[in-house]
Amino acid sequence: MITQTQKKDIRDLSYEELAEYLKTQGEEPFRAIQIFDWIYKKGVWSFDEMRNLSESLRQRLSEDFELKPLTIAKKQVAQDGTTKFLFDLYDHERIETVLIPTATRTTACISSQAGCKFGCRFCASGIGGWSRNISCAEIIAQILHVREEARKHKSPLSHIVCMGTGESFDNYDNLLKALRIVNDDRGLNIGARRITISTVGLIPKILQFAKENFQFELAISLHGYNDESRNKLLPVNRKYSFSKLLQACRGYIKITRRQITFEYILIKDVTCTEEAARELAKNLKGMICKLNLIPYNPVQEFPHHPPSPGEMLQFQKRLQELGVHATIRTPRGQEVSAACGQLRHPSAYSPSPY
Repeated sequence: MITQTQKKDIRDLSYEELAEYLKTQGEEPFRAIQIFDWIYKKGVWSFDEMRNLSESLRQRLSEDFELKPLTIAKKQVAQDGTTKFLFDLYDHERIETVLIPTATRTTACISSQAGCKFGCRFCASGIGGWSRNISCAEIIAQILHVREEARKHKSPLSHIVCMGTGESFDNYDNLLKALRIVNDDRGLNIGARRITISTVGLIPKILQFAKENFQFELAISLHGYNDESRNKLLPVNRKYSFSKLLQACRGYIKITRRQITFEYILIKDVTCTEEAARELAKNLKGMICKLNLIPYNPVQEFPHHPPSPGEMLQFQKRLQELGVHATIRTPRGQEVSAACGQLRHPSAYSPSPY
């Protein structure tokens, strides 16, 4: 039996791992389906609620595993319904997760790490540094909480974007394991094409991901139009250069035959210029992709400003004239600092009282 100090969260187990555990306990395989149903369909937070399991199995599960909600340290709701959660984890690290409702979908924007190593020079997430990867269970728990909140508003959770705090591909194994459970029809049953993984451009992981045969969507945080411009905003570009990143993206498209979304921050007089439009058109030519233009959301530690609405529309128009399909993302949740680039590392908050 697993001791208290070794106790693991049951949401860290894939369906196959759970079935194997139950087999070692002399239980029938269908019990794994029942347990998955309680956790991922019915959304229970304790083994005692799993009423079609025997009392002895429920007791064994509670002795061997954890199944608890995250602690909600703070919840903020914007006028547009965007809801930001600050979660306390078991070791009192903190992460932020956002519920984003629109007329056509309800999205969970989830974090993949406590903090971020990459220090992009327009994003709040890396300001406090990096503490640790979060577990498969902690990733899933965020989604379960957001789904619960969405159900209160009769707005079923439909999409997942891995665009919160942290670099998704820097926690590759835990994230992909969690998303398999999210996608599994025995789990949360959210379609693969409704799940988007965003990366700042970790080339080895992009190439590994290309060979996984997933249907998840891939978004690249480009945020520059050549090596020089990207160097100014993304320190990671000195290791994985703009030119090599685009080469890897072309390789990804060749292997998967799938479109890539490039995320591109619009900063006044920095990335929203005629030179930027021409360089983007040249560098993205012939690629199966779309460009998602993100108005810069203010972060007090950085001196940047967003372009005016007119400047953004003119930039989008210029890109389209040059043959680049580009859309402007509507900012959501700015008033509660829940917009793109505003999610923070836990140290940005006052210390946990524990």
